[in-house]
Formats: sequence, C-alpha cells, structure tokens
Amino acid sequence: MAIDVLRVGYTRLFEVRILHHYWLDEAATPFDAIADDAARSRRLQGYDVRRLVSVRPSAATAATIAGLRGVFRTTTLGVLVAVPDDAAVPLDTTFEMFVTVVAPDYAGYTSLSLRPQPIVDVPDPTDDDVVHRYKANVPVLSNLTGATRGTGAATRLFLSQEYVSGVAAADGVEALVIANNTLRQLTGDPPGSPVHVLGPRTGHPVYVHQGDIPPITPPAGAVGAPTHGIELTPDMPPGVAAVIRLAPRRTDRAIFSFANADGTPRTPPRVFEVHLQNRWTTWRYRDRTSGSVTATEAQPLPLTHHGNAGTKRKPSPTSVTVERGGSPLRITRLVSDIYR
Repeated sequence: MAIDVLRVGYTRLFEVRILHHYWLDEAATPFDAIADDAARSRRLQGYDVRRLVSVRPSAATAATIAGLRGVFRTTTLGVLVAVPDDAAVPLDTTFEMFVTVVAPDYAGYTSLSLRPQPIVDVPDPTDDDVVHRYKANVPVLSNLTGATRGTGAATRLFLSQEYVSGVAAADGVEALVIANNTLRQLTGDPPGSPVHVLGPRTGHPVYVHQGDIPPITPPAGAVGAPTHGIELTPDMPPGVAAVIRLAPRRTDRAIFSFANADGTPRTPPRVFEVHLQNRWTTWRYRDRTSGSVTATEAQPLPLTHHGNAGTKRKPSPTSVTVERGGSPLRITRLVSDIYR
C-alpha cells in the first residue's frame, strides 16, 4: 500500500543577531574593523549571546508564528523565525520580542547600563480604573527606523536608528554622537561633557544608543511619567531591557522589508543586527598594599574580553567606579581601578 508523505519545506523569515562588543572586539580594535575574515569568523564561533541576554516573543507574536506554522528559535548569535515555504505573512502584523539580561556582570562592561530603568505607575486622570505602567530608558529597536552601512550586496541592516550629529542637552554619559564624520562618546554628564573620539564612523557599526529610547507621551494631565522609555504591556516581563519590533514591510526603505507584497518571505532572508557597545573607562593603577594611585591612563580605554588596550594589566569588567562632582552634581568620569 502506497503512503503519501506530506513534506513541508521551511525558510527563514528573518534573523536578528545581537552582538556585544565586549566579547567581540580585539582590545581597541572594533570587531567590525578586524581585517582578517578568518579571525572574525573564529570570534563569532566562540560567541553565545544566550549567556548574556534572553529573548522571547510577545504573546501576540508567538500566536502569529504558530498560526503560520512557523518556529521561533534562539541561536548563539540571536534569534530567527522560520515559516513554511508557502506561508503568507499578514502585512499588518508586528513581530515583537522582549530582551532581558541574564549575565550577572552585564552592567559592568555594557555602555549605557548606568541609565536607571525604574518602573513608574501613573494614574490616568480621565479614568480612575486605569493605571499606566512606564519603564524608563528602555530602547525600542525596529526595522522601521533602523539604519544601514555599506552598499549593494554588502549592505548591513541595523535595528538602531542613525546617530544624531552634535551633542543634545539631554545627552548624558556614554551617549553616542557624530561630528566631522567620526563617532564620539560622552565620558561624563553635561554641562561641559568631556567627549572621547572612538574613530571614523565607517569603522563602527550602529550601536544601541540614546536615540533608540523613544519619548513617552502620557495622557493629558497625567503626572510623574518618565520622559523616555516604554509603556509596559501585560505580557512584558518587568525586567525587560530592550524591545525589538519588526514589521513585514517598510515603505521608505524596501531593503528592511522581510516579506514581499503578497506576504511571502523575501529571498535572501533579511538579517538584522543589534550591536551593544562595550564600556570605555579611565584606567587608574593603585598600589595593592597602600591603595595609593601610582598611574592613570591619559585617555579612556575599552573594556574587552580579548586583548588589552593599555600597556599594563587591564582591569576587571566589574571594577568600574562612577565619579561625581561639579555643581550641579553630575558624573565626571568612569574609572576602572587596577591594583598591582
């Protein structure tokens, strides 16, 4: 008796790679600027983002993927969604994913992690039964606002927005800006923020930065909402550190679309990138016995797992000290103490 076997082929709908430069850079050389392709491949082979963060889909996104008979998978580089070859994605849907931190030392070597992310309950002034829950300083990363680097087949798709030129009044320590086509980072708070030049913008990816944190617009008359962040939905984990939102189609930049006009997956599948910058600090050396300062590096240096950006022993990623001063009181620099 003949038996008919139904075979379903799957194709990637999209992939999101979450790359942390503390684990990828070679001392002061950004991962993207490492000239040896084989060296970059080996670095990625030893990388597993699941040790750093957890990513899960929202309830609505999980239902959409299930309805398409698709699969959501975490990988060493991030996450991917695959669907049957004959699937048609609803063009009005949004694929939403929540990122939470799992590495206990993550804040020590990750840029922007000094920004507090408190949860604030704000009563709705028009409805006594409604309370809005906001979480401050949570970035939202999307293919509808993302930026590109490169051209043609070498074009890379970042979910972070393009940097803004110049320093804004609200930019604090570790904010990233562009000036004279170079990428620069604030190493202290305003006013008079010191700025460190990271290098030509072409040698860096588009890192997650302050511009990815959206403004919050509370109901008219509401009091106490943070200025920037997100409103928590019932299925968002309280520990959410970032939100990824992907739409099947982008009208102004088609290269970010991962579905055709009929909803079928585009070929080749879209690969989106999220880059987390490693922290830069002033390295200060102390005598192990007396604790007195014996030397201080003139410029901030990067914290990296691979290589050493200084000429002496590099610091532990958990040894960062926040120095404050001035009037008004503000962060003046980040220091890593090395005892020897």
